[in-house]
Amino acid sequence: MSDKKSNLFLRIIKSIFKWVLYIIILINIFILGSGKLYLYKTIWYNLPTIHDNNKFEERIIHAGTPQEFPNTDDYCKTAVPSLLSETLEKLKSVAFLVIIDDSVRYEKYWDGYGKASLTNSFSMAKTVVSILIGIAIDEGKIKSVDEPVADFLPQFKEGMGQKLTIKHLLTMSSGLNWNESYINPLSITTEAYYGTNIPKLVASLKVVDEPGKIWKYLSGNTLVLAAILEKATGMKVSNYATEKLWKPLGANNDAQWSLDKKEGEEKAYCCIYSNARDFARIGELYLHHGNWNGKQIISEDYVNNSIKPADLKDDEGNNIDHYGYAWWLINVKGHKVFYARGILGQYVFVIPDKKMVAVRLGNKRGQVKGKFIYTDIEAYIEGVLEMYP
Repeated sequence: MSDKKSNLFLRIIKSIFKWVLYIIILINIFILGSGKLYLYKTIWYNLPTIHDNNKFEERIIHAGTPQEFPNTDDYCKTAVPSLLSETLEKLKSVAFLVIIDDSVRYEKYWDGYGKASLTNSFSMAKTVVSILIGIAIDEGKIKSVDEPVADFLPQFKEGMGQKLTIKHLLTMSSGLNWNESYINPLSITTEAYYGTNIPKLVASLKVVDEPGKIWKYLSGNTLVLAAILEKATGMKVSNYATEKLWKPLGANNDAQWSLDKKEGEEKAYCCIYSNARDFARIGELYLHHGNWNGKQIISEDYVNNSIKPADLKDDEGNNIDHYGYAWWLINVKGHKVFYARGILGQYVFVIPDKKMVAVRLGNKRGQVKGKFIYTDIEAYIEGVLEMYP
């Protein structure tokens, strides 16, 4: 290379380095000036994964005396339909489990995962919080789903906040000023995931649209529900889950719930880490109308109201028939199904007329098929129905 070309190359490299340095400095000035220090974690970690429990502080949801599901005589002997098998492989599943009549008929694990492996629930945690709200109502710690949120959080005693009830939070009709964006690093949802002060985020929330009118999926609703639970029970949400859910359900393994900081608050809208068999217990509980081995853990009335459509419309005027109290609802080939779900294709499906619970955990979900419906959802449900007609 000639000296002239060499000098030109060096000048280009120096120029690029200089501009990269300027950009880094400007980013740091913005982060430090705005106080949004969580952006450092956002940049470093990028997108959430199913094993983020090694990135955040945790609180343990303790197991008690394990109650193992029995295996059936034909355990893992049924052939898996090709579409189901292809979907499981393509979307990088780590666990798939089918329980019928309270016994395991099929399960499979990938990539080193097994029966006790922990993986992120993402928004399936919203369903757990809904269950805990129902239990707190049964115990009289919360009067009913119609109790005003202001009874627990005084910030909602003003304006339209006075109209906000627990039911509005459960049914995603709160009218809160929450930006449900998973891509924008400056959104409150991103800050809730990577930030260190969930109480501050909850305190910043206001009701800007009349509650109970429009269905709009907002993770902030579940953070408010968790704050209510803590006020009502005097316990951290994980500890309440230990005593009222995880131990009574006979979970095999301790679970983990990610916190905003050490000894802090649960990221209640997401981030319970457990395994397929223990997540299945949530579906089994609701399959049996809140009863577990003869003990009513949550009232049948609350369960029934949880899995029926909210009497709401979306922002386009469509009737909402796919959501209850943090349970999703769908009809597949004449079968009514309710399910918990997380953003990367975490599912607990309950098919009551087949006495079936199916769990899928993994790294990816399918493509959008319709509003709030993804191609993998029907693939999993139709697949298990073909396996066990």
